[in-house]
Parts: sequence; C-alpha cells; structure tokens
Amino acid sequence: MRRLILAVLIFLGLAVSLVAAGEFGFGPVVITHEGEQKLVRFAGKASPRLEPGISGRWPIPIVSTVITYEKRLLYLNTDALPIQTEDGEFIVVDNYVIWRIIDPVQFYSSFPYKNAALAVEEAQKQIDRVARADVRAEIGQRKLDEVLTTQRTEIMGKITEHSDQSLRRYGIEVKDVRINSTELPEGIRENVYERMRAERQRLARKYRAEGNEKGIEIRSAADRDSKVLVAEARREAEILRGEGDAESARIYAAGFSEGPGCYNFLRTLEAYRKTIGAKTTLILSPDSSFFQLLRDGGELKPLPTTE
Repeated sequence: MRRLILAVLIFLGLAVSLVAAGEFGFGPVVITHEGEQKLVRFAGKASPRLEPGISGRWPIPIVSTVITYEKRLLYLNTDALPIQTEDGEFIVVDNYVIWRIIDPVQFYSSFPYKNAALAVEEAQKQIDRVARADVRAEIGQRKLDEVLTTQRTEIMGKITEHSDQSLRRYGIEVKDVRINSTELPEGIRENVYERMRAERQRLARKYRAEGNEKGIEIRSAADRDSKVLVAEARREAEILRGEGDAESARIYAAGFSEGPGCYNFLRTLEAYRKTIGAKTTLILSPDSSFFQLLRDGGELKPLPTTE
C-alpha cells in the first residue's frame, strides 16, 4: 500500500514538474495561454501555431525550442518626422502605430530569432520604416489646411490601409496609424499663422459682403411685396367702400319710396345732429323750414316736390 501511495505521489510530482516546465518551454509539454502565440522550432523550422491549452513536443534541447509571441495589440511610437506639404509648408509630424502578429509562422520566417523580444524589436524597425514612408508620401500630397483640419481622418485612414497591405507579408497586421501631434518649425510658425489669419479675414470679409448683398435683396423684396400688398388692400378697400355707398344709396332710395315721412324724419334728425352742437347758437326766422319738426310738435310735413 505504501509503495502504491509512493508511486502515485511520484507520478503526480512528475506531472506537476512537466506542466511547470511546459510553462517555460522545457520538457515534452507546452502550455499556451490566451493572449499568447507559441511556435515549436525544431531543427530550424517552425511548426504551425499552437492553440491555447496543452500541447506536446520533442524534448530535445537545442534542436527543439519554443518561441512565444504576443497575440494582443502592440503599440509603437515613432520619432518626429519633418515633412513638406503640397503647398510648400514644413511641418513636424509625430505618429504612432497599433499593430499585432497575425501569422506567427510567417513572422518567424521574416524575423528568424529564437528570442521573441529581438524579433519584435526588428519587426518594429520595419513597421517604423514603412509607416514613416507612408506618412511622408500621403502628407506630401496634401495642403497644410487639409492635414491640420479638414481631411485629417481621411489621411490617417489611407496611411493605415497602405501600411497594413505592405506589412501583411511579414505576418503583421496594422490596425491603426495616428498622428500624436503636428507642429510647425519655429522659424516659420509665425509666418504660417499670419497667412492663416489673413486667409480667415479674407473669408470673413467675403461672407460679410455676401450677407449684406443677400440682406439688401431680402429687404428690397420685402419692401416690394409690402407695397403690392398695401396697394391691393387699398384697392380692395375702395371697392368695398364703393359697394357700401351704393348699398347705402339703395337702402335710402328704398326707404324713401316706401315711407317718405319716415325718411324725411330721419334726414331731419341727422341734419340736427350734424349742425347743432352742445354750444351752438342759431338765429333763424320762426318760419324757417329747418325748425319745422320742433315747431309743429314733432309732426313733419312732406317736403315739397317739384314736377
């Protein structure tokens, strides 16, 4: 029984030792974690990428070695680069690259170092050369305003696409190329700023002139429309006033024909209202027809008619 227990313990110890050795690339067992890419280099040739988990290999030192690469995104910050734009301006561009290893076998073929850190270092030099060349070429075809403001996102997209295509043959994928900063050299900074201010002022004057011209057009159109509307309103008012006068005359005529006495009565009262005010003094003959309504006790005789 003791021998069995001892044998089990020895077996477990060996298993643990193999797994522990596999963590560091020794022994017949290879442990691959998530976020890692491992290759087994045997007699100078790299095996296909090992999937995450436990794998086996020939535990022969020197002839068989394990190389571990990062599977995650890596960051490369490049040095500042002076570039001349299409319109002849010099700017200093500082950019960075986000990249990763997508094909470790191809990556090892391109950078055949047993030390993964040395391979990544050489890969970053190649990425830096490609990205800097693409940045210089793309920005050299653009004007300063486009680089600084209007088309910066488009420029970075084209640089990223071109760099990615160039580095795929090394087993490298470029996810993004971005500008950290864009600076003007000290000697020309003030001159560039002055030209930019002058250009902005020219555009401001242009926009103000166009606005004033448009305002004059709008005001002129409003004045013209208002005059047309007032004229039409006056014409409509005259038409309505004429129709009202005609209707009034018709009503008076109808009233006179149907009741001459009532018509005379109303016309006499209207004459009193218009001629006799609160402080009006009239001196007239008692026989005046103007006071007929008052003199006869409210009885109004018909007005004489002429034949």
